[in-house]
Amino acid sequence: MTVNEYNQCVDDFADGVYRFILKNIKDEDNAHDIVQDAFAKMWEKVKDISCEKSKSYLFTAAYHTMIDFIRKNKKLDHVDEFIGIEQEHESSYSDLKEVLNEAVTRLPDIQRSVLLLRDYEGYSYKEIGEITNLNESQVKVYIYRARIYMKNYLVSIDKVI
Repeated sequence: MTVNEYNQCVDDFADGVYRFILKNIKDEDNAHDIVQDAFAKMWEKVKDISCEKSKSYLFTAAYHTMIDFIRKNKKLDHVDEFIGIEQEHESSYSDLKEVLNEAVTRLPDIQRSVLLLRDYEGYSYKEIGEITNLNESQVKVYIYRARIYMKNYLVSIDKVI
């Protein structure tokens, strides 16, 4: 890949990668850092990557960087989850977008990632498998389970009112 192709890749895919990471970790500053790290990793391998594979490589690098970030900060997340559970009972939702975001947030990390890659970013099962190091059948199972959870969560009347 040439420098011009790398720059074009940045222009074409930076927003999509940022949206994907932000939907997963819900922190703008850390999402920027993860995306920047992914582009830095891509720059280090720029000579080894073909232009056709740049999007897949970029999302894969961002995904793995995000997973490392999540694992590193997992202890802090557990404390936040307990606080969030207590506050959840006090709030009621009237905005569908808030309800959807809350449902997506409650998914396990892998289910959230594959669901976002499929439904928000439009990747095929094969591409998602390449990004997450899963085979296609595993991707389909995780997406199915995530959609079932979303359906059950959204059908619950107390979540919508």
